[in-house]
Amino acid sequence: MTQATAAAARIGGVQNHIVIRLWGLVEHVLDWLRAPALLAARLYVSYVFFNSGLQSLRSWAGTVWLYQNEFHVAVLPPYVAAVVGTAGELLLPPLVAFGLLGRFGALGLFVVNLVALLSYMYALQVPAIMFHFIWGGLILMIALWGPGAWSVDAWRLGRRAR
Repeated sequence: MTQATAAAARIGGVQNHIVIRLWGLVEHVLDWLRAPALLAARLYVSYVFFNSGLQSLRSWAGTVWLYQNEFHVAVLPPYVAAVVGTAGELLLPPLVAFGLLGRFGALGLFVVNLVALLSYMYALQVPAIMFHFIWGGLILMIALWGPGAWSVDAWRLGRRAR
């Protein structure tokens, strides 16, 4: 091996070491950000759906009218669909927000979001449809990875482990 080749190998080794150390730091920061990111996602989707449920209650006659005339939920009569949809929007978001039975709540909200999208998509414009996809993606993320370290579920599991 020539002197130049040996020097290049040493420099390459140092550069690789720096890259590996920097990547380790990036992974550490990303791991640290997981809990607050999941909390932000949980709070955001909970806010959106809970407020929708409150609006449905504020104008119950209007909500029932919408389910009878605009929303086409295939498997339920309109009044039952209005009750079930509103209940889902009011009962599931607190579970998701607090991370209490977080995956259950997230799966339930995913179904509520999907049914809302499918039953009214014919009348929605592209931006509104995209919001349903964004909410669905965030909810699915919570369902797949759980509510995170900053949740009641994580706190309860931590207490059980002691």
